[in-house]
Amino acid sequence: MNYVSTRNNSDSFKFEDVFIKGLAEDGGLFIPKSLHKHSQKDLLTFKNLEYKELAKKIIYPFIGDFMSEHDLSKIIDKSYSVFRKHNVVELVKIGDRSVLELFHGPTLAFKDVAMQLLGNFYEYYLSNKNEKINIVVATSGDTGAAAIDAIKGKENINIFVLHPNNRISSVQRKLMTTGKDKNVFNIAVEGSFDDCQNLVKAMFTDKNFANEIKMSGVNSINWARIIAQSVYYFYSYFLIEDNDKPINFSVPTGNFGDVYAGYLAKKIGLPINKFIVATNQNDILHRAITNGSYNVENVLETISPSMDIQIASNFERLIFDLNDQSDKKTIEVMKSIKEKGKYAIQKESLDKINVDFLSSRMDENEILNTIKTVYEKFDKVLDPHSAIGYGAFDKVNLNGNNVVLATAHPCKFPDAIKKAINIKAELPDELSFILDEKENYDIIDNNLNKIKQHIKERI
Repeated sequence: MNYVSTRNNSDSFKFEDVFIKGLAEDGGLFIPKSLHKHSQKDLLTFKNLEYKELAKKIIYPFIGDFMSEHDLSKIIDKSYSVFRKHNVVELVKIGDRSVLELFHGPTLAFKDVAMQLLGNFYEYYLSNKNEKINIVVATSGDTGAAAIDAIKGKENINIFVLHPNNRISSVQRKLMTTGKDKNVFNIAVEGSFDDCQNLVKAMFTDKNFANEIKMSGVNSINWARIIAQSVYYFYSYFLIEDNDKPINFSVPTGNFGDVYAGYLAKKIGLPINKFIVATNQNDILHRAITNGSYNVENVLETISPSMDIQIASNFERLIFDLNDQSDKKTIEVMKSIKEKGKYAIQKESLDKINVDFLSSRMDENEILNTIKTVYEKFDKVLDPHSAIGYGAFDKVNLNGNNVVLATAHPCKFPDAIKKAINIKAELPDELSFILDEKENYDIIDNNLNKIKQHIKERI
Protein backbone atom coordinates (compact mmCIF):
# COMPACT_ATOMS: atom_id res chain seq x y z
CA MET A 1 0.00 0.00 0.00
CA ASN A 2 1.28 3.46 -0.94
CA TYR A 3 0.70 6.67 1.00
CA VAL A 4 0.59 10.39 0.27
CA SER A 5 0.72 13.51 2.41
CA THR A 6 -2.44 15.56 2.86
CA ARG A 7 -0.36 18.51 1.63
CA ASN A 8 1.35 16.74 -1.28
CA ASN A 9 -0.54 13.99 -3.10
CA SER A 10 2.03 13.55 -5.85
CA ASP A 11 4.90 11.99 -3.87
CA SER A 12 4.43 8.37 -2.80
CA PHE A 13 5.57 6.77 0.48
CA LYS A 14 5.80 3.22 1.81
CA PHE A 15 4.54 2.25 5.24
CA GLU A 16 8.07 2.27 6.68
CA ASP A 17 8.43 5.96 5.81
CA VAL A 18 4.96 6.74 7.16
CA PHE A 19 5.57 4.95 10.43
CA ILE A 20 9.07 6.27 11.13
CA LYS A 21 8.41 9.86 10.06
CA GLY A 22 5.01 10.13 11.78
CA LEU A 23 4.49 13.56 10.20
CA ALA A 24 5.34 14.44 6.61
CA GLU A 25 8.17 16.94 6.06
CA ASP A 26 5.66 19.35 4.51
CA GLY A 27 3.67 19.36 7.75
CA GLY A 28 0.91 17.16 6.32
CA LEU A 29 -0.46 13.87 7.60
CA PHE A 30 -0.01 10.59 5.78
CA ILE A 31 -2.99 8.83 4.28
CA PRO A 32 -3.32 5.82 1.93
CA LYS A 33 -3.59 6.47 -1.81
CA SER A 34 -6.31 3.82 -1.93
CA LEU A 35 -7.92 1.44 0.54
CA HIS A 36 -8.46 -2.31 0.60
CA LYS A 37 -12.17 -2.74 1.34
CA HIS A 38 -13.34 -5.87 3.15
CA SER A 39 -16.34 -7.64 1.62
CA GLN A 40 -19.37 -9.03 3.41
CA LYS A 41 -17.77 -12.45 2.97
CA ASP A 42 -14.62 -11.18 4.72
CA LEU A 43 -16.70 -9.87 7.63
CA LEU A 44 -18.33 -13.28 8.06
CA THR A 45 -14.90 -14.92 8.29
CA PHE A 46 -13.78 -12.29 10.83
CA LYS A 47 -16.81 -12.66 13.08
CA ASN A 48 -15.57 -15.43 15.40
CA LEU A 49 -11.88 -14.50 15.52
CA GLU A 50 -10.12 -13.68 18.77
CA TYR A 51 -8.85 -10.12 19.02
CA LYS A 52 -5.23 -10.90 18.11
CA GLU A 53 -6.23 -12.88 15.02
CA LEU A 54 -8.64 -10.15 13.92
CA ALA A 55 -5.91 -7.53 14.35
CA LYS A 56 -3.66 -9.47 11.98
CA LYS A 57 -6.36 -9.48 9.29
CA ILE A 58 -7.15 -5.77 9.60
CA ILE A 59 -3.61 -4.42 9.96
CA TYR A 60 -1.62 -6.46 7.42
CA PRO A 61 -3.04 -4.86 4.22
CA PHE A 62 -1.75 -1.49 5.46
CA ILE A 63 1.82 -2.59 6.24
CA GLY A 64 2.62 -5.53 3.98
CA ASP A 65 5.71 -3.85 2.54
CA PHE A 66 7.11 -3.34 6.07
CA MET A 67 7.20 -6.92 7.33
CA SER A 68 5.97 -10.40 6.52
CA GLU A 69 2.61 -11.68 7.69
CA HIS A 70 4.50 -14.13 9.92
CA ASP A 71 6.51 -11.37 11.61
CA LEU A 72 3.39 -9.25 12.10
CA SER A 73 1.68 -12.20 13.74
CA LYS A 74 4.53 -12.60 16.23
CA ILE A 75 4.58 -8.88 17.04
CA ILE A 76 0.82 -8.71 17.60
CA ASP A 77 0.96 -11.75 19.90
CA LYS A 78 3.78 -10.14 21.87
CA SER A 79 2.13 -6.70 22.02
CA TYR A 80 -1.17 -7.92 23.39
CA SER A 81 0.22 -10.48 25.82
CA VAL A 82 0.66 -7.69 28.41
CA PHE A 83 -3.06 -6.85 28.61
CA ARG A 84 -5.17 -7.93 31.57
CA LYS A 85 -7.88 -9.26 29.25
CA HIS A 86 -7.19 -12.18 26.90
CA ASN A 87 -9.03 -10.37 24.10
CA VAL A 88 -7.50 -6.98 24.94
CA VAL A 89 -10.82 -5.12 25.30
CA GLU A 90 -14.15 -5.96 26.91
CA LEU A 91 -17.72 -5.07 25.96
CA VAL A 92 -20.07 -4.61 28.93
CA LYS A 93 -23.72 -3.58 29.12
CA ILE A 94 -24.53 -0.46 31.16
CA GLY A 95 -28.20 0.40 30.89
CA ASP A 96 -29.35 0.67 27.28
CA ARG A 97 -25.82 1.12 25.98
CA SER A 98 -22.83 -1.14 25.42
CA VAL A 99 -19.55 0.16 26.82
CA LEU A 100 -16.31 -0.92 25.16
CA GLU A 101 -13.63 -0.93 27.86
CA LEU A 102 -10.33 -0.04 26.24
CA PHE A 103 -8.31 0.46 29.41
CA HIS A 104 -7.04 -3.03 30.22
CA GLY A 105 -3.48 -2.36 29.07
CA PRO A 106 -0.38 -1.50 31.14
CA THR A 107 -1.19 2.21 31.59
CA LEU A 108 -4.98 1.93 31.92
CA ALA A 109 -5.92 3.87 28.79
CA PHE A 110 -7.01 3.12 25.22
CA LYS A 111 -3.67 4.45 23.98
CA ASP A 112 -2.05 1.16 25.05
CA VAL A 113 -3.85 -0.74 22.30
CA ALA A 114 -1.90 1.04 19.58
CA MET A 115 1.20 2.03 21.52
CA GLN A 116 2.28 -1.47 22.54
CA LEU A 117 2.20 -2.40 18.86
CA LEU A 118 4.20 0.69 17.86
CA GLY A 119 6.87 -0.03 20.45
CA ASN A 120 7.44 -3.46 18.96
CA PHE A 121 7.35 -2.04 15.42
CA TYR A 122 10.25 0.23 16.38
CA GLU A 123 12.17 -2.69 17.85
CA TYR A 124 11.64 -4.67 14.64
CA TYR A 125 12.71 -1.73 12.48
CA LEU A 126 15.90 -1.09 14.46
CA SER A 127 16.89 -4.73 14.84
CA ASN A 128 18.89 -4.76 11.59
CA LYS A 129 19.89 -1.12 11.40
CA ASN A 130 22.91 0.61 12.84
CA GLU A 131 21.10 3.76 13.91
CA LYS A 132 19.36 5.38 16.86
CA ILE A 133 15.91 6.99 16.86
CA ASN A 134 14.59 9.73 19.13
CA ILE A 135 10.83 9.82 19.63
CA VAL A 136 9.36 13.19 20.57
CA VAL A 137 5.72 13.16 21.61
CA ALA A 138 3.18 15.56 23.11
CA THR A 139 0.60 14.29 25.56
CA SER A 140 -2.58 15.60 27.14
CA GLY A 141 -2.27 12.89 29.76
CA ASP A 142 -2.53 9.31 28.50
CA THR A 143 -0.43 9.15 25.33
CA GLY A 144 2.80 9.84 27.21
CA ALA A 145 2.43 7.03 29.73
CA ALA A 146 1.40 4.56 27.03
CA ALA A 147 4.33 5.55 24.80
CA ILE A 148 6.82 5.34 27.65
CA ASP A 149 5.63 1.89 28.66
CA ALA A 150 5.95 0.71 25.06
CA ILE A 151 9.44 2.19 24.51
CA LYS A 152 11.17 1.99 27.92
CA GLY A 153 14.28 -0.15 28.06
CA LYS A 154 14.44 -0.73 24.31
CA GLU A 155 17.83 -0.39 22.63
CA ASN A 156 18.73 2.35 20.16
CA ILE A 157 15.71 4.46 20.96
CA ASN A 158 15.02 7.39 23.30
CA ILE A 159 11.67 8.95 24.05
CA PHE A 160 11.02 12.59 25.02
CA VAL A 161 7.52 13.31 26.31
CA LEU A 162 6.12 16.85 26.51
CA HIS A 163 3.15 17.36 28.84
CA PRO A 164 1.43 20.61 29.92
CA ASN A 165 2.69 21.45 33.41
CA ASN A 166 0.00 21.19 36.12
CA ARG A 167 -2.71 20.41 33.53
CA ILE A 168 -2.96 16.63 33.82
CA SER A 169 -4.04 14.49 36.76
CA SER A 170 -1.40 13.48 39.31
CA VAL A 171 -1.91 9.80 38.43
CA GLN A 172 -1.47 10.51 34.72
CA ARG A 173 1.76 12.38 35.49
CA LYS A 174 3.15 9.73 37.86
CA LEU A 175 2.54 6.97 35.33
CA MET A 176 5.04 8.85 33.16
CA THR A 177 7.52 10.31 35.61
CA THR A 178 8.24 7.56 38.13
CA GLY A 179 10.13 5.23 35.81
CA LYS A 180 13.88 4.76 36.03
CA ASP A 181 14.71 3.80 32.45
CA LYS A 182 17.65 5.71 30.99
CA ASN A 183 16.01 6.14 27.57
CA VAL A 184 12.97 8.04 28.95
CA PHE A 185 12.87 11.85 29.35
CA ASN A 186 9.88 13.82 30.64
CA ILE A 187 9.41 17.53 29.95
CA ALA A 188 6.70 19.61 31.66
CA VAL A 189 5.97 22.58 29.37
CA GLU A 190 4.64 25.82 30.81
CA GLY A 191 1.58 25.93 28.58
CA SER A 192 -1.33 23.89 27.22
CA PHE A 193 -1.40 20.61 25.32
CA ASP A 194 -1.84 22.58 22.10
CA ASP A 195 1.43 24.35 22.93
CA CYS A 196 3.14 20.98 23.42
CA GLN A 197 1.71 19.69 20.16
CA ASN A 198 2.76 22.80 18.25
CA LEU A 199 6.30 22.44 19.61
CA VAL A 200 6.48 18.85 18.38
CA LYS A 201 5.11 19.81 14.95
CA ALA A 202 7.65 22.63 14.71
CA MET A 203 10.46 20.20 15.45
CA PHE A 204 9.21 17.79 12.79
CA THR A 205 9.02 20.49 10.12
CA ASP A 206 12.51 21.76 11.01
CA LYS A 207 14.20 19.33 8.61
CA ASN A 208 17.72 20.02 9.88
CA PHE A 209 16.80 19.33 13.49
CA ALA A 210 14.56 16.36 12.72
CA ASN A 211 17.24 14.72 10.57
CA GLU A 212 20.02 15.53 13.04
CA ILE A 213 18.33 13.70 15.91
CA LYS A 214 16.61 11.08 13.70
CA MET A 215 13.27 12.18 15.05
CA SER A 216 10.14 10.04 15.05
CA GLY A 217 6.67 10.53 16.52
CA VAL A 218 3.93 8.43 18.07
CA ASN A 219 1.16 10.98 18.53
CA SER A 220 -2.26 10.10 17.13
CA ILE A 221 -1.16 11.64 13.83
CA ASN A 222 1.02 8.52 13.30
CA TRP A 223 -0.91 6.38 10.83
CA ALA A 224 0.15 3.17 12.58
CA ARG A 225 -1.91 4.22 15.61
CA ILE A 226 -4.97 4.85 13.47
CA ILE A 227 -4.92 1.38 11.90
CA ALA A 228 -4.27 -0.33 15.26
CA GLN A 229 -7.23 1.48 16.84
CA SER A 230 -9.57 0.62 13.96
CA VAL A 231 -9.43 -3.04 15.03
CA TYR A 232 -11.53 -2.63 18.17
CA TYR A 233 -14.37 -1.13 16.16
CA PHE A 234 -14.50 -4.37 14.16
CA TYR A 235 -14.19 -6.51 17.29
CA SER A 236 -16.99 -4.75 19.18
CA TYR A 237 -19.23 -4.89 16.12
CA PHE A 238 -18.90 -8.67 16.06
CA LEU A 239 -19.76 -8.87 19.77
CA ILE A 240 -23.09 -7.12 19.26
CA GLU A 241 -25.75 -9.82 19.17
CA ASP A 242 -28.32 -8.01 17.03
CA ASN A 243 -26.56 -6.92 13.83
CA ASP A 244 -29.88 -6.22 12.12
CA LYS A 245 -30.02 -2.89 13.91
CA PRO A 246 -27.62 -0.09 12.96
CA ILE A 247 -24.57 0.39 15.16
CA ASN A 248 -23.49 3.81 16.46
CA PHE A 249 -20.33 4.72 18.35
CA SER A 250 -19.90 7.57 20.82
CA VAL A 251 -16.24 8.51 21.05
CA PRO A 252 -14.77 10.91 23.67
CA THR A 253 -12.72 13.12 21.41
CA GLY A 254 -9.90 15.61 21.70
CA ASN A 255 -7.49 15.18 18.80
CA PHE A 256 -9.93 13.37 16.45
CA GLY A 257 -7.62 10.34 16.21
CA ASP A 258 -9.73 7.66 17.90
CA VAL A 259 -12.92 8.60 16.10
CA TYR A 260 -11.03 8.82 12.79
CA ALA A 261 -9.92 5.22 13.39
CA GLY A 262 -13.61 4.29 13.51
CA TYR A 263 -14.22 6.27 10.33
CA LEU A 264 -11.40 4.30 8.70
CA ALA A 265 -13.06 1.05 9.82
CA LYS A 266 -16.23 2.21 8.09
CA LYS A 267 -14.35 3.15 4.93
CA ILE A 268 -12.81 -0.32 4.68
CA GLY A 269 -16.10 -2.13 5.01
CA LEU A 270 -17.51 -2.10 8.55
CA PRO A 271 -21.22 -1.11 8.36
CA ILE A 272 -21.25 1.62 11.01
CA ASN A 273 -24.18 4.03 11.02
CA LYS A 274 -23.02 7.13 12.94
CA PHE A 275 -20.23 8.40 15.13
CA ILE A 276 -20.86 10.90 17.91
CA VAL A 277 -17.88 13.16 18.43
CA ALA A 278 -18.27 13.66 22.19
CA THR A 279 -16.48 16.74 23.56
CA ASN A 280 -16.05 18.57 26.84
CA GLN A 281 -16.10 22.38 27.12
CA ASN A 282 -13.18 22.56 24.70
CA ASP A 283 -15.72 22.02 21.99
CA ILE A 284 -14.12 23.13 18.73
CA LEU A 285 -15.10 19.86 17.05
CA HIS A 286 -18.67 20.09 18.32
CA ARG A 287 -18.98 23.59 16.88
CA ALA A 288 -17.41 22.50 13.61
CA ILE A 289 -19.70 19.50 13.16
CA THR A 290 -22.93 21.22 14.24
CA ASN A 291 -22.61 24.59 12.50
CA GLY A 292 -19.42 24.50 10.44
CA SER A 293 -17.50 26.89 12.69
CA TYR A 294 -13.97 25.59 13.29
CA ASN A 295 -12.72 28.52 15.40
CA VAL A 296 -9.79 28.11 17.75
CA GLU A 297 -10.45 29.47 21.25
CA ASN A 298 -8.49 29.46 24.50
CA VAL A 299 -8.08 26.05 26.10
CA LEU A 300 -10.08 25.58 29.30
CA GLU A 301 -8.77 23.38 32.12
CA THR A 302 -11.35 20.69 32.93
CA ILE A 303 -11.82 17.45 34.86
CA SER A 304 -11.36 15.61 31.54
CA PRO A 305 -7.82 16.86 30.77
CA SER A 306 -7.08 14.46 27.91
CA MET A 307 -9.67 16.39 25.90
CA ASP A 308 -8.42 19.88 26.77
CA ILE A 309 -7.46 20.55 23.16
CA GLN A 310 -8.45 23.21 20.64
CA ILE A 311 -6.42 22.14 17.61
CA ALA A 312 -7.56 18.65 16.59
CA SER A 313 -4.67 17.51 14.41
CA ASN A 314 -6.35 14.47 12.86
CA PHE A 315 -9.18 16.63 11.56
CA GLU A 316 -6.82 17.47 8.69
CA ARG A 317 -7.33 13.95 7.33
CA LEU A 318 -11.08 14.54 7.19
CA ILE A 319 -10.54 17.95 5.55
CA PHE A 320 -8.44 16.16 2.90
CA ASP A 321 -11.29 13.71 2.25
CA LEU A 322 -13.93 16.45 2.13
CA ASN A 323 -11.94 18.28 -0.52
CA ASP A 324 -11.66 15.21 -2.78
CA GLN A 325 -8.08 14.60 -1.61
CA SER A 326 -6.90 17.93 -2.97
CA ASP A 327 -3.57 18.84 -1.38
CA LYS A 328 -3.91 22.46 -2.56
CA LYS A 329 -7.30 22.93 -0.87
CA THR A 330 -6.05 21.22 2.29
CA ILE A 331 -3.03 23.56 2.42
CA GLU A 332 -5.37 26.56 2.07
CA VAL A 333 -7.57 25.37 4.93
CA MET A 334 -4.65 24.57 7.23
CA LYS A 335 -3.05 27.94 6.43
CA SER A 336 -6.28 29.67 7.40
CA ILE A 337 -6.41 27.77 10.68
CA LYS A 338 -2.79 28.57 11.47
CA GLU A 339 -2.88 32.25 10.52
CA LYS A 340 -6.47 33.21 11.38
CA GLY A 341 -7.40 30.53 13.90
CA LYS A 342 -10.54 29.64 12.01
CA TYR A 343 -12.05 27.68 9.13
CA ALA A 344 -15.61 28.07 7.88
CA ILE A 345 -16.91 24.71 6.68
CA GLN A 346 -19.21 25.17 3.70
CA LYS A 347 -22.70 23.64 3.78
CA GLU A 348 -21.88 21.04 1.13
CA SER A 349 -18.92 19.82 3.17
CA LEU A 350 -20.87 19.99 6.41
CA ASP A 351 -23.60 17.82 4.90
CA LYS A 352 -20.91 15.30 3.95
CA ILE A 353 -19.57 15.33 7.52
CA ASN A 354 -23.02 14.78 8.99
CA VAL A 355 -23.51 11.61 6.94
CA ASP A 356 -21.01 9.99 9.29
CA PHE A 357 -20.55 12.32 12.26
CA LEU A 358 -22.79 13.98 14.82
CA SER A 359 -21.54 15.64 17.99
CA SER A 360 -22.29 16.61 21.57
CA ARG A 361 -20.83 18.79 24.30
CA MET A 362 -20.83 18.38 28.09
CA ASP A 363 -19.86 20.83 30.79
CA GLU A 364 -18.35 19.97 34.17
CA ASN A 365 -21.66 19.59 36.01
CA GLU A 366 -23.08 17.34 33.30
CA ILE A 367 -19.99 15.11 33.45
CA LEU A 368 -20.17 14.79 37.22
CA ASN A 369 -23.92 14.11 37.09
CA THR A 370 -23.42 11.40 34.47
CA ILE A 371 -20.78 9.68 36.62
CA LYS A 372 -23.17 9.89 39.59
CA THR A 373 -26.22 8.62 37.70
CA VAL A 374 -24.39 5.66 36.16
CA TYR A 375 -22.95 4.71 39.53
CA GLU A 376 -26.27 4.97 41.37
CA LYS A 377 -28.27 3.13 38.70
CA PHE A 378 -25.81 0.47 37.56
CA ASP A 379 -23.01 0.34 40.18
CA LYS A 380 -20.44 1.18 37.49
CA VAL A 381 -17.80 3.90 37.72
CA LEU A 382 -16.92 5.84 34.57
CA ASP A 383 -13.94 8.12 34.24
CA PRO A 384 -14.79 11.71 33.15
CA HIS A 385 -13.91 11.10 29.49
CA SER A 386 -15.96 7.92 29.24
CA ALA A 387 -18.82 9.72 31.00
CA ILE A 388 -18.78 12.30 28.20
CA GLY A 389 -19.10 9.48 25.69
CA TYR A 390 -21.88 7.81 27.69
CA GLY A 391 -23.87 10.99 28.17
CA ALA A 392 -23.65 11.87 24.48
CA PHE A 393 -26.41 9.36 23.70
CA ASP A 394 -28.70 11.35 25.99
CA LYS A 395 -28.06 14.42 23.89
CA VAL A 396 -28.07 12.82 20.45
CA ASN A 397 -30.98 10.47 19.86
CA LEU A 398 -29.85 7.52 17.75
CA ASN A 399 -31.73 4.26 17.36
CA GLY A 400 -29.94 0.95 17.14
CA ASN A 401 -26.99 -0.59 18.96
CA ASN A 402 -25.29 2.25 20.78
CA VAL A 403 -21.67 1.68 21.83
CA VAL A 404 -19.63 3.97 24.08
CA LEU A 405 -15.84 3.91 23.99
CA ALA A 406 -14.54 3.88 27.58
CA THR A 407 -11.11 5.34 27.11
CA ALA A 408 -9.52 5.30 30.57
CA HIS A 409 -9.74 3.63 33.95
CA PRO A 410 -11.48 5.85 36.54
CA CYS A 411 -8.54 5.51 38.96
CA LYS A 412 -6.55 7.90 36.73
CA PHE A 413 -8.89 10.73 37.77
CA PRO A 414 -9.37 10.30 41.54
CA ASP A 415 -10.32 13.93 42.24
CA ALA A 416 -13.16 13.92 39.71
CA ILE A 417 -14.47 10.57 40.93
CA LYS A 418 -14.32 11.74 44.54
CA LYS A 419 -16.22 14.89 43.65
CA ALA A 420 -18.89 13.01 41.69
CA ILE A 421 -19.65 10.03 43.94
CA ASN A 422 -17.47 10.49 47.05
CA ILE A 423 -15.48 7.29 46.67
CA LYS A 424 -11.77 6.69 46.17
CA ALA A 425 -10.91 5.25 42.77
CA GLU A 426 -8.07 2.85 43.55
CA LEU A 427 -5.21 1.99 41.24
CA PRO A 428 -4.80 -1.72 40.43
CA ASP A 429 -2.43 -3.36 42.91
CA GLU A 430 0.32 -3.78 40.34
CA LEU A 431 0.48 0.01 39.78
CA SER A 432 -0.18 1.38 43.27
CA PHE A 433 3.58 1.71 43.92
CA ILE A 434 3.79 4.79 41.65
CA LEU A 435 1.99 6.93 44.22
CA ASP A 436 5.03 6.92 46.50
CA GLU A 437 7.78 6.82 43.88
CA LYS A 438 10.12 9.73 43.22
CA GLU A 439 9.25 11.63 40.07
CA ASN A 440 11.74 12.69 37.43
CA TYR A 441 10.91 15.47 34.97
CA ASP A 442 12.15 18.89 33.86
CA ILE A 443 9.99 22.02 33.75
CA ILE A 444 10.77 24.15 30.68
CA ASP A 445 9.24 27.31 29.24
CA ASN A 446 7.11 27.14 26.11
CA ASN A 447 10.18 27.92 24.02
CA LEU A 448 11.12 25.90 20.95
CA ASN A 449 14.84 26.62 21.06
CA LYS A 450 15.14 25.76 24.76
CA ILE A 451 13.39 22.43 24.26
CA LYS A 452 15.42 21.54 21.16
CA GLN A 453 18.62 22.27 23.05
CA HIS A 454 17.38 20.20 26.02
CA ILE A 455 16.81 17.24 23.72
CA LYS A 456 20.14 17.55 21.91
CA GLU A 457 22.02 17.57 25.21
CA ARG A 458 20.51 14.19 26.17
CA ILE A 459 20.88 12.11 23.05
